[in-house]
Amino acid sequence: MSDTPPTTCPAVDIRGLRKSYGDQSVLDGVDLTVEAGTITALLGPNGAGKTTIVGILSTLLRPDAGTVRVAGYDVVAQPEAVRAAIGVTAQMSAVDDLLTGVENLRLMASLHHLGRRAGRERADALLAQFGLADAARKPVSTWSGGMRRKLDLAMTLVGNPAVVFLDEPTAGLDPRSRRTLWDEVRALVATGTTILLTTQYLEEADQLADRVAVLDGGHIIAEGSPAELKSAHGAGSLDDVFLRLTEPSADLTTKDAD
Repeated sequence: MSDTPPTTCPAVDIRGLRKSYGDQSVLDGVDLTVEAGTITALLGPNGAGKTTIVGILSTLLRPDAGTVRVAGYDVVAQPEAVRAAIGVTAQMSAVDDLLTGVENLRLMASLHHLGRRAGRERADALLAQFGLADAARKPVSTWSGGMRRKLDLAMTLVGNPAVVFLDEPTAGLDPRSRRTLWDEVRALVATGTTILLTTQYLEEADQLADRVAVLDGGHIIAEGSPAELKSAHGAGSLDDVFLRLTEPSADLTTKDAD
């Protein structure tokens, strides 16, 4: 199969995705499209399968059924091409506390097979972009939680990925640090990068996302812009929409808000 993607295609295209662990079905026919240059927030209760979807999209997990394409590449048939096109900021920090900020970034540059000079230039540019240059040569163990999370995102961007998966990127951050990271995400999308975001913070989805998809019971049960979802459910906030959709008595056949 050719590693050349279609000329125009969604950044993420999921059709009929299924995944089980033993006899427990986690994803049962998920369909989701993320257009290039946008932010889509994937919401769902704990255990709904959000992290499983990110694992499949990043080629760390293999789907049981369905088709999944990222940047035009099939995650099963073309995993190397997918990995070259993506960046992932996981729930658990990827930074090494024993290294300095610049050492973390240069290590990541080496893993991306950048030359020594190119790696140094890329590291310096990202440190400046994220406002971390002043602390660059201090051990990361001395950094604040917000600075560490910004470094996590910077490390994700070393390879200039077209598509970035952010899995609970602001978990544990204080409100000021969270909003600072939001600004970095907005700036990233302004350059054409595509973001798929999983989050437990409904305000975060409301502030950042062009589209929101709600995952529950193994399916996408609602999808639309934040404004469309609030209007469709007569709700004043995404919190209200989420609670109505995911409470035990909710109608799991809810259609798109379009």
